[in-house]
Amino acid sequence: MTGSGSERQTEPSVHQLRLFVALSEDPHFGRTAARLFITQSALSQQIRDLEQRLRIRLFERTSRTVALTSAGQALLPEARAAVDAVARVRRIAAAQARQLSGELVVGTIGAEAAMPTTRAVLRALLERHPGITVRVVSLNFADHLAALVRQEVDVMFLRPPVPAGIETRRLATEPRVACLPATDPLADATAVTLAQLAGRTVVDMPAQVPRVWWDFWAVDPRPDGSPVRYGPVVTDMESLLHAVADSEAMCFLPAAARDLFPRPGIRYVDVTDLFPCSSAVAWLAARRDEPTVAAVREAAHSAVRSPLDAV
Repeated sequence: MTGSGSERQTEPSVHQLRLFVALSEDPHFGRTAARLFITQSALSQQIRDLEQRLRIRLFERTSRTVALTSAGQALLPEARAAVDAVARVRRIAAAQARQLSGELVVGTIGAEAAMPTTRAVLRALLERHPGITVRVVSLNFADHLAALVRQEVDVMFLRPPVPAGIETRRLATEPRVACLPATDPLADATAVTLAQLAGRTVVDMPAQVPRVWWDFWAVDPRPDGSPVRYGPVVTDMESLLHAVADSEAMCFLPAAARDLFPRPGIRYVDVTDLFPCSSAVAWLAARRDEPTVAAVREAAHSAVRSPLDAV
């Protein structure tokens, strides 16, 4: 039997639970409303309505502060799980719809869309499967691996390493270089060592970025075991380059950055004892045999002559 209309009206909506979770993460109505692109009054009304439906008070409010009540704290894990579950349903449904329609969503980071190997793989894919529609989306540092896990993209052209559950096919290898402020005493050097760069502040990534990825790119720890000192958090290539140009920090980038990202106030310097990096195409291990993903794997195998298996 279905519930009565009055019973259904007391059930919280997914939208309300999503707002509750967002406000609990940043307990400030103004900031949360701005982040969610809604008005503060609309957010307040939705939270009040949610409290009425649940018949509990979720937040203690004063003129200065907003804090979760004990009931709100007890509800939060379940609310977050419900919101995540609905999001997973939508992502999986979208992935299935793309598969049925033959659409492939390709994620890229930085300048990977412009790399010759990326173009070669996509060209080989369309030659073999002209019926596939390819949509390329550019993602930032914070989202690129998460988008693959959330199935918002089917495959991703990126720079390893990657966390567990993701497979990659290496496409090319190149050196890494130090990206230094032009004011750095080593900026005009022909080459440097990691020891010479010791103690310099390195840009950092948002908390949601897997550390296995950024530890590699920050070279943390250094060969002598010393930890890296981190500076400003950056979310994309432009904010990274801006932080370096403003002498706030340094970073390490693929050597191709010399040609792809020349900027005033920045110098690229070879590092003699730094391991090289690779470009790769990646996919979720659980999706490796889906038709569109398998087609990309085959295209990568034919486009890249080096007999490297997925790792």
